[in-house]
Amino acid sequence: MTKKPDTPMLDKVRSPADLNDVPDERLDDLADEVRREMIDAVSVTGGHLGAGLGVVELTVAIHKVFDTPDDRLIWDVGHQCYPHKILTERRERIRTLRKGGGLSGFTKRTESAYDPFGAAHSSTSISAGLGMAVARDLKGKDNHVICVIGDGAMSAGMAYEAMNNAGALDSRLVVILNDNDMSIAPPVGAMSAYLARLVSSHTYLSVREVGKQIAKRLPRFFQDKAAKAEEFARGYWTGGTLFEELGFYYVGPIDGHNMEHLLPVLRNVRDANQGPVLVHVVTKKGKGYLPAENSTDKYHGVSKFDVVTGNQVKSIANAPSYTRVFSDSLIKEARKDERVVAITAAMPGGTGLDRFANIFPDRCFDVGIAEQHGVTFAAGLATEGMKPFVVIYSTFLQRAYDQVVHDVAIQNLPVRFAIDRAGLVGADGPTHAGAFDITYLATLPNFIVMAAADEAELVHMIATAAEINDGPSAVRYPRGEGVGIEMPQEGIPLEIGKGRIISKGSTVALLSLGTRLAECNLAAEELASFGLSTSVADARFAKPLDHDLIRDLATNHDVLITIEEGAIGGFHAHVSQFLSEEGLLDGNLKFRALTLPDRFIDQDSPANMYVQAGLDSAAIVEKIFNLLGRNLAEETEKRA
Repeated sequence: MTKKPDTPMLDKVRSPADLNDVPDERLDDLADEVRREMIDAVSVTGGHLGAGLGVVELTVAIHKVFDTPDDRLIWDVGHQCYPHKILTERRERIRTLRKGGGLSGFTKRTESAYDPFGAAHSSTSISAGLGMAVARDLKGKDNHVICVIGDGAMSAGMAYEAMNNAGALDSRLVVILNDNDMSIAPPVGAMSAYLARLVSSHTYLSVREVGKQIAKRLPRFFQDKAAKAEEFARGYWTGGTLFEELGFYYVGPIDGHNMEHLLPVLRNVRDANQGPVLVHVVTKKGKGYLPAENSTDKYHGVSKFDVVTGNQVKSIANAPSYTRVFSDSLIKEARKDERVVAITAAMPGGTGLDRFANIFPDRCFDVGIAEQHGVTFAAGLATEGMKPFVVIYSTFLQRAYDQVVHDVAIQNLPVRFAIDRAGLVGADGPTHAGAFDITYLATLPNFIVMAAADEAELVHMIATAAEINDGPSAVRYPRGEGVGIEMPQEGIPLEIGKGRIISKGSTVALLSLGTRLAECNLAAEELASFGLSTSVADARFAKPLDHDLIRDLATNHDVLITIEEGAIGGFHAHVSQFLSEEGLLDGNLKFRALTLPDRFIDQDSPANMYVQAGLDSAAIVEKIFNLLGRNLAEETEKRA
């Protein structure tokens, strides 16, 4: 009789509670199944692969030892969370990751009770976790709070600010440092695992507490000496002196892929009546999938791929990406002027600065996940006559806004901001959307704010920024491919604050800032088919405004619409202010704005997201018809 194959364990583990029925010796097998499930899912959806593969065993161990969701588990950064999602009642939807209507690529509070905190930007977990721990204590509860923070996220000052505060408050908090890149750990093996189990054990902590109580009966001098002796001895054998100085009890390093090491340490930490504890776990990005292990970036972010070969499915580009155009342009400017330098906050590949760094290694600076430092560092460079370009995603620049105001704008320093991922970004969703930079930069005195309508304009704007030596400037451009137009050989600096007329009409005027210009051109063609003569203009600058252009559009058209890939309060607000001051809103002009709506838009394809936002050509046409009191559906039907 043929024996039926065993049902995969993962089919029996729908939630962490089901792990109670899985013996410790079978957890490695379960981890293997989770890893295979994750690889197969991401091969279909694309997404962050390497980081999740590195924490599979750790994820299984945490959910085995702790009682989630009552015990709060925070992943930092959230792209480590795919195995966590598989084990927390979301396996059936895991192939909807990063798709419209599907699972977020990060932790998300509205998605699951197992996601107590959304973490798509890094280095926030310890601050949030400490808040949860203090709230627990104030409410008289006894649940655990666990923060899993990647070593890259530990490069941000916010993590240390939180640890310093946690050490002072002495609240019960578990921080797991996932060390997968920095190699800050001494060799991990049997001895370090033994020491980690020892110093986290109830016996050791009890003896330590007895020693502390005895020391308290001694003069203060001897108390201090005894504490320092114990700390020195433990630090000598285990490391962790920095964390101890911040008030954390350090345990580790331990092998993050070895259940025999992980489980006893996590149980000891769970059961100890201890203040803040840091467990140092060493993992390997891409673990268990050879193509990822052998890749230089450990398959950090991938498109769809073939599971057997690891080959990623790359779309055929019809035009160069904006990021590539920026990179090429900055390299050209750097060749012409040795004062051009570039700064990135841990995103050299995503921003195209890896190519710049290959050519100018001494003029490219990766400051780590430290956007605040990066901006002020650039300000310092500018004071000495250098031409710094801070190359950063719009969503990450938000983290350094005070430095932009205080250290750059108030001092009127010529720091140049190259703002990638402006507008809606697709699969990464609202946490990575570049929705607010027009508003928060154009409101600052002295700032020059440009937005490229296409890839050729981006070339000219980088050349413009390189020539600006009086005050700060910014160039924003989106994720993805350009529109496929002919590219200039060299960038030609633009006249500051001057837009351009694309097409001339007499009834409707569309004033675009950024890459919605292509949709404006399509809308103008559609409007023309209904007999509505339409002007299309590219503002180029959100600040300073082209007053002559705006005055001409307002006085010579019945309708004026501004279109921008930014939130309410941006470009339109500045145009409205000017028109109001000029008295141009008092007549019969119908003046309206098309901006991103006052809500966050979940992940989808960029095209679908812009349709949801009402910033596609069809929405522009409908807006015009509504303003004119005409029925678009009826007129379309008559025309047909």
